[in-house]
Amino acid sequence: MKSHISLILLSTLQCNADCEYCFENKTTDRLTLDRLGEMIRKVLDYMVEKSLATLNIYWQGGEAMLLPPSWYEQANDLIRREAEARGKHVSHGLQSNMLSYSARWNKVIAEMFGNSVGTSLDYPNLHRKLLGQTPDSYNDIWARRVREARAAGIEVQVIAVPNKATLEIGAERFYRHFVDELGITDFQVNTPFPGGEATAAKKELPVAEVEALSRFYSELADVWLERGYRNGVRVGPLDALLQHFSHQPTTLPCIWGDNCANTLVSIDARGYVAQCDCWVTSYPDYHFGNIFECDSFGELLRNSPARRKFNERPIQLIQRDCLSCDYLSLCHGGCPVRTFTVHGTLFEKDPYCGLYKTMFGRMERAARELAREATAARGVAAA
Repeated sequence: MKSHISLILLSTLQCNADCEYCFENKTTDRLTLDRLGEMIRKVLDYMVEKSLATLNIYWQGGEAMLLPPSWYEQANDLIRREAEARGKHVSHGLQSNMLSYSARWNKVIAEMFGNSVGTSLDYPNLHRKLLGQTPDSYNDIWARRVREARAAGIEVQVIAVPNKATLEIGAERFYRHFVDELGITDFQVNTPFPGGEATAAKKELPVAEVEALSRFYSELADVWLERGYRNGVRVGPLDALLQHFSHQPTTLPCIWGDNCANTLVSIDARGYVAQCDCWVTSYPDYHFGNIFECDSFGELLRNSPARRKFNERPIQLIQRDCLSCDYLSLCHGGCPVRTFTVHGTLFEKDPYCGLYKTMFGRMERAARELAREATAARGVAAA
């Protein structure tokens, strides 16, 4: 039985970057503290109705740091008061491009976000840039801000999206850039998808190159297991899969959830509600409704035709594609938005099915090998 709900909260739809493959439709909207209070009260009342204990809020944008640290300090106090009044627990995570980071953020990052921040950078960077500037300028500013944050004791987690140049340089060079050159020891490699409005950059993403991506992820697994695994380096989703196949507690990415509609929802700065940030910023036809235009968040979710489609997806996939798959209980057909951006429907399996099977098989084999090594080591110690 689920005991939590995760909320991807877009505090602003403004952004100070101009990434060519971004799926979001940018606006100047920012969430006010008054509206945040109304929103949070409705979400927490829904949790009371459903007997949910924990709310995990992932603050994003646009660019979340375009609202000042003082705004988040007040937001944190507001949310804590409302949660305590209902006996609920709230945790917070922050995702930022780090371009606006400075030392003035240190206090709220420590107190509200567990002294941790998530950010994104690709390598090689072809598409992330500042308006009117080259990707090299973005890289320089990003690296400087991340060094400053790490020097302040902040844990920085990085998401990277592979592009065609990534596949050309290979996994070893990719790994070396993040770990050896930038000192990043916690990063995740997400598959690309052409969400939102079509652009030339999105057409160049290696979405159809599943075999090449499979080789890249397999080689990355080899490099990580040899050079990073025993040294505390985390490479997602490989590390989570290794824990899964080693029968250890872990949290897998949302792309492999049994049904993301069960535990995840996103709300943007205007109050629109959808399945995740990809849907709420790009596909208004798939909005569940607007939280500021309803009396009950629970009623909004229950009465949404768009949300009903997400709830229908798992059974549709089992009937059409996935029933005979050995990894069905792990993958559940993959990510709805990746599916939609490629196939134009929710009711197909994830276009990265072949890549996922390769990853699952590689990390299942690694778990067996590590278990044998551990057993042998125990035998030697006993002798």
